Parts: sequence; structure tokens; C-alpha cells
Amino acid sequence: MSRDAEHRFGKRPATEIRLVAGVGVEGDAHAGKTVQHRSRVAADPTRPNLRQVHLIAAELLTELAAVGFDVEPGQLGENVTTHGLDLLALPRATRLRLGAHAVVEVTGLRNPCRQIDAFRPGLLSDLVGRAPDGSVVRRAGVMAVVLAGGTVRPADPIAVRLPTGPHQALAPV
Repeated sequence: MSRDAEHRFGKRPATEIRLVAGVGVEGDAHAGKTVQHRSRVAADPTRPNLRQVHLIAAELLTELAAVGFDVEPGQLGENVTTHGLDLLALPRATRLRLGAHAVVEVTGLRNPCRQIDAFRPGLLSDLVGRAPDGSVVRRAGVMAVVLAGGTVRPADPIAVRLPTGPHQALAPV
């Protein structure tokens, strides 16, 4: 669990975070009903915030360590680090129950930016690549909005509810 009231690249570890419906992580700079990411605010501050919560798989951090990048939970700006869940394979509108009460809905992929290389030179190329068909592959986690609030702690279970109907692949938000 991580949050930070300031707009910095990484977030500070926390023993728990409180999710607020329609807003995001209480006390986090990216919480809000409308966009909070600086570049998005500059473009149109009235757009809805589809990036209220950032989730990354712990397995990604392990993969990065294996190729020489020491990255701790929260350092890539994520609020929630998951275990045993293939976040990138989830369809849009998947609902995740975090702990007893909180529910988030996956809105899309995080689009990694050049700040990642300022944090760890060369890391961006391990988070963004190309599939054999030439399409861009983004591995920096997923973004979600909060549907139901609640307190979330590191060992809390995560339950997955896939959307009904045709599944839509995740795209950057």
C-alpha cells in the first residue's frame, strides 16, 4: 500500500490506505473526481479521473529485480501492489474487491512515461515493449476508479469479478 499527498514520481509506503468512492486514495495527490495528473489537468481539468487507483503486480517487481532493477512497492507510483493476479490480462470494467469492503473498477493501463528512466535509467524499455505483431505492450500496471470505499491493508484478499458480455482489452488511460 502506498500514497503520497505530493505530486512525486513514487509514493510512500503505508500500513493501510483508505479508498473513497468516486475519489480515490484518501490523502493521495491523484485523488479526485476529475483528472489530477498534471499533464491531464493542463489539457482539460474537467475530464473524469479514470486514474484514481494505480495497481501493479508484485511479480513485475520480481521480474525487474531479475534484470537488475531494484524497485520497491510504491516506487513506480502505485497505490496497491497485488500478488498472484495477472492484472494486465483483465478486461476493462473488471471489478476488484480489495479487503472486506472496497471495490475498484479497472479502467485501463497505465501509460509509462519518461520519468521512469529518470528514476532508474533504462527501466522504461523493460516496462514498454513491442509484441511480435508490432503492437505496444505496456507493463506498468492498471488504473481503476473506486466504486465502494473502505480500508485496504497489504495482506487483504482480492476478489475478481469479470464484466458480463464481450470483454474489452485494456488500453492506456
